[in-house]
Order: sequence, then structure tokens, then C-alpha cells
Amino acid sequence: MNGISVAEHAARRERVLEGLSGAAGVVFAGEGGPPLLGRWTANKHFIYLTGITNEPGAAVVFDPTAPDPSKRITLLLKSRDPEREHWDGYRDPINQALKEKTGFTSIGRSGGIAGALTSAARRGRRLACLHPYSVYPGAVSSDLAAFRQVGERVPGIAIEDKTQLLIELRSIKSTDELALMQKAVDATVDGYKAAFAAIKPGVSERVVAEALENEFCKHGGEHAYNPIVGGGLNATVLHYMDNNQILQDGDLVLIDAGAAFAGYAADVTRTFPVSGRFTDEQQYLYDLVLESELAGIAASRAGTAMWEVDRAARAVFEKAGMPDCYTYGIGHGLGLDVHDALPDGVLKPGMVITIEPGLYLAEKSLGIRIEDDILITDGDPVNLTAAIPK
Repeated sequence: MNGISVAEHAARRERVLEGLSGAAGVVFAGEGGPPLLGRWTANKHFIYLTGITNEPGAAVVFDPTAPDPSKRITLLLKSRDPEREHWDGYRDPINQALKEKTGFTSIGRSGGIAGALTSAARRGRRLACLHPYSVYPGAVSSDLAAFRQVGERVPGIAIEDKTQLLIELRSIKSTDELALMQKAVDATVDGYKAAFAAIKPGVSERVVAEALENEFCKHGGEHAYNPIVGGGLNATVLHYMDNNQILQDGDLVLIDAGAAFAGYAADVTRTFPVSGRFTDEQQYLYDLVLESELAGIAASRAGTAMWEVDRAARAVFEKAGMPDCYTYGIGHGLGLDVHDALPDGVLKPGMVITIEPGLYLAEKSLGIRIEDDILITDGDPVNLTAAIPK
């Protein structure tokens, strides 16, 4: 489980059942198994609904028309395999203890997914997609692929779009979710303190990255994503991950890193002079990015669309005659995913977003980005990562 109470996970599932308005749906955990590097984890929609991270092949089936109300939300798990468990880890049997542990009143085996969806389609005639749609030519989403197969066997069913439902629910953070995100922020604050202390000419980017990781681990966290520690020209590469070059006197070093705690992420970027002091040009450009970031934060209010926040931040660069140096959008949602999807429409209280303008001049081997995590409220936005100097 991921640090959220069983009761909250159960309430989330009930909201999805209600939001389906009588249609049936399914959320898949995804397939796979423990890799040799890193670890397998479930689809974030599945984790949001269950707190379960380590059950490949599992699914939650929503069947509003099931005659037995206790079976309208069912957790389906792969069958146990003692030999496989010897390699990958031991799993619980299906019993009352597992029901209490997970909050499900109905648990079965994943071999029954096809039958469950077919029965739901036959009774209700409506199936609704909950997984986000993919972009062609990529494979279709897993639930849409399953529904198409059901539709070949049960004529006359309707397939509906409910892909915004879980995105909308996930975008509004509960009190417990915000508490976990604060723990991720606390670890990130201490990680940056250690990283700043490690920066000096002649030090490897790797040393700075390891300073971050050590502090994250002390807090019981881990990297939310591959950290970026880029000095000089490397700072102009948006997804630089090698982190193996030597920091040079006179350069800037850009650090983009955040801790994750119980699956919830922080996402922060700071840019720092390797020598401890900016040149006049570096100071001017840094202040420009900082002004843009502060404008974006100020615009991050309930009822505002993200494109309006982006416009506010971008106007600073346009006024300075440097519109082409800022090459991407202003930010993204944050939560169980580092790049959490935001629902269509405007910002709402309880959402957490990043604000991260940047300026990149490869010909000068100079990149600057400043990023903070912002909680949307009924009033002024709250900067969750303000304790990290900038």
C-alpha cells in the first residue's frame, strides 16, 4: 500500500463507480515483472484506486449493473504460483484478511476479467474507457482494446469516453496526499542543501547528484525521476541525464531533481554559479527567468487556464526581446506522476502544478531554469518548495 488509508482508496473507487453513470469500466495494473534494474510498478490510475503497486496483471472492474451490490467493484489478481513467488516475492491468498487489507468486498482472479466485462456488457450495454487514450500510431489503450473484443461478441454495446474522470479525481489532492507531497518536499529541501554544498569547480556532476540522493534516502524517499545535474552546455539539454562531467569555474550548473515519498513526487529546478558568483550577464539572464517564474506563480489561481499562466510567464521574455529562448510550456500537474495529467478546463483549488520557465543559449553554453511546486487554493497560490533558495 502507498501511504493512503484503505478508507480513502475505497472512497475513490466509489466516486468512480458513481461517475460512470451506469456504464461498466476497468482499470488495469499493467503487465510485467521485476526488472533487473529498477523495479516494476503498476499503472498510476490503478495505484490511485487501490494503493497496490506490485501486482502485475491485476485489474479493478466496475460493474454498476451487477445484481449483488457487493460485487459492483471487484479486484482481480493473477493466480498464485509458488515457483514464481520464490523468484519475485510472496503474495497473499484471497481471504478475509486480504479484503480487510485492501478494502475490497469482492476479490477474484484475473482469469475472470473477460467474463466479467462480457457479463457487464450484456446486462448494461455500455462500457466506458477510463485509461487515457493513446496517440496514433501507438497501441490503443488497454481498456479500449478489451472493449473492442467484447463488442465483437456482444452486439449493440456502446463504448463511451470517461477518460477525464480519474484525471479529474487525481488532480485534486486530498489532505493525506498533500501531507505525503510535503514529505517529498522536505526531503527535496535537504537534498538541495547538500547539493549546493557540494558544488565547486572540479567536482563531478555525479557527486552533486549523489548528494541529493543521499538526503532523499535519509528521509525515506527516493528520486522521483532521473536527476539532471548539468554544468555549462549540459544545462541547455532539457533531459540531460549523464551527470558525468566536471563542473567548470565560470559556468552555471542546472539541477532538476525531486524526491518521491510513498509514490508522491516533488519536482524542483535551481540554477547556481559553480564559482558561487554570477557574472553580470549571467545575473541579468537569471533575473529574467526569475521574473518570469514569479509572474507564472502569481497567475496560478483558481479559475485560470494553464495557457493563461504560460502567457503571463512568456510575456517577460517577449518584453526582453528573447521569446525564442523559452521553448516549452510553463509547467504540468504533479502528484503520483511527476508529469501528472491535468483535466481539461481551468485550475481548481487542491491542484498542484509546477511553474518552470527557462532560458537556453547553447552558443554561450548557458542554461537557466527555475522551478517550484505550486498548490492552487481559493486565494493566493502557495509555493510548496519556497524553502529552497533561488
